[in-house]
Amino acid sequence: MSASNSLSSNGLLPGIGVRDKAPEAARLGHQRFMERLEEMQLTACVQASANADGSGHRYGLNPDAFARLTPGCDTTGLCQMLGLDTRNNPQDLEQEILVAMLASPAPFDYPSYAEFESALRVRMNIVQAARRTALAFDTEHAERPEAFWRYAETSGFTLKEGVSLIEALRLTTQPDRSNRLYSFSCYRATEYVILLAVAQELEASNPAQLAQLQRQWETRAIMSGQFHDVFLREYGSMSEPLPPMYYVPGDRLWFRNPDGHSSNVEGYEGSWVFYLGDGLFTNFWKRDQPFTVTTKCVELFHWRNATYHDDQGRLQVDDDVVDALVAESLRNPEEVASIRERMLRLRDPGGVYADGGCIDTSRECVRLLRPGTSELVFPDAGGVPLAWAS
Repeated sequence: MSASNSLSSNGLLPGIGVRDKAPEAARLGHQRFMERLEEMQLTACVQASANADGSGHRYGLNPDAFARLTPGCDTTGLCQMLGLDTRNNPQDLEQEILVAMLASPAPFDYPSYAEFESALRVRMNIVQAARRTALAFDTEHAERPEAFWRYAETSGFTLKEGVSLIEALRLTTQPDRSNRLYSFSCYRATEYVILLAVAQELEASNPAQLAQLQRQWETRAIMSGQFHDVFLREYGSMSEPLPPMYYVPGDRLWFRNPDGHSSNVEGYEGSWVFYLGDGLFTNFWKRDQPFTVTTKCVELFHWRNATYHDDQGRLQVDDDVVDALVAESLRNPEEVASIRERMLRLRDPGGVYADGGCIDTSRECVRLLRPGTSELVFPDAGGVPLAWAS
């Protein structure tokens, strides 16, 4: 089961790397990782490579398992391949996440086994919260439960005194709790789901940092570019793109609108979603109708065919027209195949609208969170200030 840490993509690895400064901790971490694989009956699917300095191991699918479970690095069929029920069985969701990470062409590296466990739980938290999230789409207005939030232009929506951040986020995004849909853009909605997932994990593994997070949101909301800088890291890039069908449950990702005209409409530059696993992506506006890659491609394609100018002369997209066009296209397999072929190309660089499709070259996941190795710094809660990004 040994292999070089520098195997090429043909030989597989990199997958997941777990290190520790202390040799005994590294040994125990490897033991716990292998026990986890055995519990999931995955041991025969995985190759492990020890670091030369004894600091840990790297784990990836072996070539046979990779070809069988994730052909072409396509992770969207893992549930079917492994017979998983990730909606009703949290252990199955954990297994799908783990196998998808083991198939990664980009390295997932953790400074301890505990940090790896937190990363798994955060991804599970994201998927479970995203499944419960339903919102009203609005790029110009925003609403929050008044008993929990206050608003100021300089600080955004902040928590009222004595309010729990976790409960406030649940009530705001999950209508099963609040009996109401609140208005969001898709980007801000993803921030709230990530924030909830992070807060839940900090409550379990780093309560001191949860207290900092709570104080931050009592002072000023972290949003947009600054939210990305504080909480997330990207894997994959324009120079080293991820395969178009490679996704890990809990990833945040962007489907780009490749049409230069309709992308001028605010909110239709693209679509921010989470990968839920089992080939499905979030649909916050119609929670019971999550997207597949195909239906997301068809929806984004038809934005260009549903533009109009409103009474103020502003370019808009008519969602009812989009829905009708999507339904019509889905009844025509040849048309769907043509749209899918066009849209499944990797996106063009920013500002370019040429032959690219809607698929981004990178995905986003949460930074390290454990005491001693956490990467989170909150600018208004005792941390080093970051440059403001609106």
